[in-house]
Amino acid sequence: MIRVLLVDDQPLIRSGFRALLDLEDDIEVVAEAADGAEGLALARERLPDIALVDIQMPVLDGIETTRRIAADPSLAGVHVVILTNYGLDEYVFHALRAGAAGFLVKDVQPEDFLHSVRVAARGDALLAPSITRRLIDRYVTQPFATAVGKSLEELTNREREAVALVAQGLSNDEIADRMVISPLTAKTHVNRAMTKLHARDRAQLVVLAYESGLVVPGGS
Repeated sequence: MIRVLLVDDQPLIRSGFRALLDLEDDIEVVAEAADGAEGLALARERLPDIALVDIQMPVLDGIETTRRIAADPSLAGVHVVILTNYGLDEYVFHALRAGAAGFLVKDVQPEDFLHSVRVAARGDALLAPSITRRLIDRYVTQPFATAVGKSLEELTNREREAVALVAQGLSNDEIADRMVISPLTAKTHVNRAMTKLHARDRAQLVVLAYESGLVVPGGS
């Protein structure tokens, strides 16, 4: 059962998402919150698998809520999916950098919304290749001089290749095809890279790949 926490200051939005989720046999809404502070408290209390978090809220916004969830070891199993009305904007990338697993636009089709919840619950990033490139091209203009570059040195060549393909938005099956290996081996490369880079999920691998210079903005 996928346990979901809804965090949005608009009751109508929460009601709409709950109505969709309640129809699914494998998904359960465990709590609702009207602001980020309440959402953070409920995340610690209910330990959901997915926290659907609005990006602009009173008291504590979605970015700071995401940052605090990502920084709390007791919430390591909580995948934050940012909800936005605006599609691609600067807030979305800041949320990904803060630790979000991905984002959804609020006018998403119901079937796509439900699919995305299940994708996030598996630990996969909600970032299509085209969206990934547009986000990075717009908001990451040059690599950051951080410890990430040194951490990359710990990766094997195959792990680095896998991370670069994750940054292009490829799934494990697609990575396996590109690297001519089994999907299980591709998953192993990705998981080991996540461990070595201390990344919570694939979305953070995307950010790290660009910030470190492993993948160049505007490249294929």
